[in-house]
Amino acid sequence: QVQLVESGGGLVQPGGSLRLSCAASGTIFNIHVAGWYRQAPGKERELVAQIVSSSTNYADSVKGRFTISRDRGKNTMYLQMNSLKPEDTAVYFCYVDVTTGWNQRANYWGQGTQVTVSS
Repeated sequence: QVQLVESGGGLVQPGGSLRLSCAASGTIFNIHVAGWYRQAPGKERELVAQIVSSSTNYADSVKGRFTISRDRGKNTMYLQMNSLKPEDTAVYFCYVDVTTGWNQRANYWGQGTQVTVSS
């Protein structure tokens, strides 16, 4: 069993910054994909950033402003968000595509953390 817990969301003014954290617990054998999604009211959940085979991918809307990273020692993934815009307002979810110690491949999602960008 893998559990993901996000933190770091909140209210920030346009142009401000936030760092989201996603702490993982449980036994993970291989990490195939790790990333962040977001969902704004009335919109579909969209991929924001992900790490695949040590390479990073970003949505065009956040490229140059957001940075995804992970700390293997702390079992934690981060999303550094700079130059935030009102359109970044959404619930942000971390996810992983992993093989667990039970040799089971599955996707796991965090509970979500609200990011609101407003003056």
